[in-house]
Formats: sequence, structure tokens, C-alpha cells
Amino acid sequence: MAKITNNIFLKGLSGSVGDMVFRQMPDGSTRVSAKPVSRRKWSQKQKEHQSRFHQAVAYARQASKEEPIYSELTRGTSMNAYNLALADYLKPPVIHAMERRDGRVRVTASDNVMVTRVQVSILDGEGNLLEQGHAALADPVNDPAVWEYACSAEGTVSATAWDLAYNQTTAVL
Repeated sequence: MAKITNNIFLKGLSGSVGDMVFRQMPDGSTRVSAKPVSRRKWSQKQKEHQSRFHQAVAYARQASKEEPIYSELTRGTSMNAYNLALADYLKPPVIHAMERRDGRVRVTASDNVMVTRVQVSILDGEGNLLEQGHAALADPVNDPAVWEYACSAEGTVSATAWDLAYNQTTAVL
């Protein structure tokens, strides 16, 4: 690694030029080194995670500007809207409980930002759809929120919860 001092042509130069990398040091000197060569092989899971993170970044860039809830929730905290949108994309909602009683299905779900909708499906023993519809927010004050759906058919209950970033989680009762 070469160290350059007091060269008027290279002063302030940083980045790569050809196979050389120029770095500005705190003492004002410029360091020149060979461009690093990476021979790292990423596993399939690592590639999938990197791809998901790139998608999260693209979502956060747009949503932090367009969705006012992200900036509202970060007001008065050290977090910014972009970071919250990124975290929201990476974390799906959670279905805590499902209960069927008196012709109603109650779904308790939460998310780090908000659950936007819950869909309930009633299936027969062979997995065929008997009934399907969106649950209504029954108790918005509690966290996690309680969603309720009035059903008429008997069978296996499946609930799917979505968050603002379109992540979804499904649970079966």
C-alpha cells in the first residue's frame, strides 16, 4: 500500500481508478492500494436474503414518503420513517389467537406497524372452500387488535393477516 502526501494532482481523490483504490485518511494523506478481489461464494439462502433485503430497501424508499403512518409512529423517537418501513417489510404480522364461538370467528393479530386486513376462510374436511370474507376490526384500542368475522358454515377455520407492506401470515384453527 502506497502513501501519498502533498501531491496536488491526487489531493482529495478517492474511489477506484482501474485496478487501484484511493482512500483519504484522517491525517489528510491519500492511500493507494490494489482493488480487493473477492472470491466469496454465496449460499442460496444468502442470495435469497440479499434479494429480500433489496426488495425491502425499494419498498422503504417509496413507502416512507407515501405512507404517513411511518412518520407518525417515529415522531419523538430516534428512528426515522425509512427505518420503520424497512423493518415493517422484513417482519410479517403475527396471529396470536383464533377463537370460534356463537357463529363468530375472532382473530387476534399484531404487527410492528399495523395489521391492515384479516381474511377468514371456512374449509370442509377435504380442503374445499365453503365460505370466505374479510373480518372487521372489533377492538382497535387493544394491542394486539381483535378482528371479528360472522360465519354461517361449519368446518376448518383459516385466517390470513396482512400488514402495510403486504406481508401475510396464515393460521388454521
